[in-house]
Amino acid sequence: METDSLNNAGSSTIAELDTSASDSVASITEMEMPSPEQLGISVVSGSEGGIPTVTVGDTFDFPVTVSWNVQGSALLVIPTGSANAKGLTQVGVSQESARSVKDGAEVASITFTYKMVAQDTGNLHIPALKFEIPTQMGQPLDLRSESVPVRVNEPFNPLPVVVGIVVAVCVLCAGVWRARRRASVRAAVATRSAAADALRERMIVLKQRVNTADSREWLLELESVCKGYVVAKFPELAEGNAAPVSLDTLVKEGRLEGWETLVEEFAHARYGGGARADYENRETWKAAMRLMNIEEDG
Repeated sequence: METDSLNNAGSSTIAELDTSASDSVASITEMEMPSPEQLGISVVSGSEGGIPTVTVGDTFDFPVTVSWNVQGSALLVIPTGSANAKGLTQVGVSQESARSVKDGAEVASITFTYKMVAQDTGNLHIPALKFEIPTQMGQPLDLRSESVPVRVNEPFNPLPVVVGIVVAVCVLCAGVWRARRRASVRAAVATRSAAADALRERMIVLKQRVNTADSREWLLELESVCKGYVVAKFPELAEGNAAPVSLDTLVKEGRLEGWETLVEEFAHARYGGGARADYENRETWKAAMRLMNIEEDG
């Protein structure tokens, strides 16, 4: 009976120890993990200049840096997620460790560089990236970066610009051509107007000499005025042609319709002539004015 009492007492003691150990493990497990900020750990997403605007199809680097105060300790940082997101694909990741001194304290860092490909356009976002740091307590310390916006544009298409430049050049050339053509037309009109004024002046002088001039001389001078009109009407007669203008030939070629009588009078004056009444010269003058479309009053 005594032996049973000791066994019972021993069993009671072991049960109490087991309960005490379980309570200790539970208390350790229930301890709150310190935050990364409390441990001096920081996470920075992206480079200092920010993520540049990229074009769809471009590959670009997205760095995430985890840093902490060394104080004689080293940390193992493990990435636990990817940077894949809508319109963005992770094609690789590399890491690089570094140490520096900031405000008199030594700082260690690990930079994870995610290589990304932009596969869509618009305002996209690189998601928040997760990291774990193992601890002696069995529960890892979780780190999380910030989501970062990325602008992805359409690829540059030079065709519209080239077409626009070509159209602008064509419009400019057309404008210059029209301006030059108008200037040429104005110059030609001015030249014709000046020539017509000169012919009119010469015809007015001839009219004034109808009663006093020698008929032969007067007719030959009228022929000279008519030749000047014909040269103005047919410029090709004066271009590269050293031969004098022949009104007879032009009449025979049918290029001076209605000039037959006038040309006969000129031929009669050249090969002899004769006395003519004043009214005959006046009628000849009127016929020449009509054939050359010259109005006396201008």
